[in-house]
Amino acid sequence: MPNSPKDNLLRIQRILTGWQTLASGKSFGGMTLAQFQAAVQPSLDTRQNLDTLEDQIKQQQANRDSADEVSLTKAQQVVNGVLADPTEGPDSALYESFGYTPKRDRESGLTRKSKKMGTK
Repeated sequence: MPNSPKDNLLRIQRILTGWQTLASGKSFGGMTLAQFQAAVQPSLDTRQNLDTLEDQIKQQQANRDSADEVSLTKAQQVVNGVLADPTEGPDSALYESFGYTPKRDRESGLTRKSKKMGTK
């Protein structure tokens, strides 16, 4: 089973830290510490880029939510204008095209409970 990106990062960091602190002057696997650092730098850089992109996504989502608040307020003003327009109103096709139920199609809301016989 492949390791997770988090596990991979921990492994790279442990090797770097251990090599730096305990044997920085030695070569292993045909590499010096500096060569190993250069070899693993793309992994570290990519993770940094992903962190930056995730922060940018969060910022853009916040911007979107803020813009949506303004947009929805303006949309409600349009709906209210259609409702108040004497040639359109709550029974108009325009109002219905906005996704609302026209007044003519609404149920009254009146319900009557049925009486069940034979139960106490």
